[in-house]
Amino acid sequence: MGDGVGRVSRLADQIEGLQLGMAEGLLDHAAVLLTEHRLTGEELHHLARRLSESLRDVKRVAESRGARLPSG
Repeated sequence: MGDGVGRVSRLADQIEGLQLGMAEGLLDHAAVLLTEHRLTGEELHHLARRLSESLRDVKRVAESRGARLPSG
């Protein structure tokens, strides 16, 4: 594991930030769709797939950041 201050660490932080921001945007979009629209089965399936992908990314970010926490 690196020291958290190098170029690769900064790039990882930027990517994680983008993933978290995209997840937030998707959640907002999903809330609007689910409250204001009648979704077809196909639209609901597409939304569920995107939410699942986003949740997978957020889980990866949480695990990565958790692994960088000092133990003890």
